Amino acid sequence: MIKNFRMSRKVFAWPYILFMLLFIVTPLVMVLVNAFLADGKLTLDNFVDFFSDRSSLDVLAVSLIVGFVTTLLCLLLGYPIAYILSKTESGKILVLLFILPMWVNFLIRTLATKSIFEWMGVKLGIGTVIFGMVYNYLPFMILPLHTTLSNIDKSYAEAAGDLGADPFTVFLKTVLPLSLPGIISGITMVFIPTISTFAISELLSNNTIKLFGDSINLKFNHIETYGVGSVMSLIMLALVLLSNFFMNRFNKDVYNRGVI
Repeated sequence: MIKNFRMSRKVFAWPYILFMLLFIVTPLVMVLVNAFLADGKLTLDNFVDFFSDRSSLDVLAVSLIVGFVTTLLCLLLGYPIAYILSKTESGKILVLLFILPMWVNFLIRTLATKSIFEWMGVKLGIGTVIFGMVYNYLPFMILPLHTTLSNIDKSYAEAAGDLGADPFTVFLKTVLPLSLPGIISGITMVFIPTISTFAISELLSNNTIKLFGDSINLKFNHIETYGVGSVMSLIMLALVLLSNFFMNRFNKDVYNRGVI
């Protein structure tokens, strides 16, 4: 009877398996195949076309720089906010205020931001693009940081203070190391979407700045560049996997060293 019950429970997993096969595995296989196809033949021409195009490489470099700057700014802004909110009794409610804008579609938020810049007479460019990125992805940094900081046992900081450490030393030697998992999660949740996003850079720069996600979108809109778009998608997927790998590796090293 127990065996039959276990078998019946597996039936509920089939819809999810079919969904993943249809909408995740199948598109990835199609992208992989199209990357090596040109005029119906297996070839590396699509890879050659991408890596020989200086403008595509420049777009990739700019995307990585924008992703790094955005992630750094989100960390510098998000950590103090999360730290302060973790110390207040109403911190969870205040965190909700940062998350509320995420309920609005990012295109609507970006268009509203663009309208404000135009009303203020701000020239649209790389600065407004990075501002838009930080505005859109800052909650993804605050949320994991706030969760981690709120779960830190206060007795650690109290013990360090009792041993004569000043508040800055307590933070540097106790709180900061204990919050590394939240920092790693926040960096992953901000950097990966930033380098793969589209539309934000076009809207907040009047189409003068295109990031990697924008270029992929343009390539897929034209059948003659579909193969190159598939190559760019594979490169984006590789960047995402590498980012996750190094972040997880760093996280494990932190635990192995006994920092946490």
